[in-house]
Amino acid sequence: MTQIQLLGALGTNEIIIILVIVLLLFGGRKIPELMRGLGKGMREFNDAKDNVKKEIEESANSITSEPKRAE
Repeated sequence: MTQIQLLGALGTNEIIIILVIVLLLFGGRKIPELMRGLGKGMREFNDAKDNVKKEIEESANSITSEPKRAE
């Protein structure tokens, strides 16, 4: 809970300082590579999430569409 409040308390000046520090640490050439990797990771995560959601919906639809068997 404290961490959420801390992130909400960041202002424009703090974000700019963090970005400058990141730029100094990684350099201008590494940042695009890092962002590309982050983008690929987010895309793979969203694809996996969509696949799981689709599988759950398909299994739910197959359960409701199957006729009940009389025993």
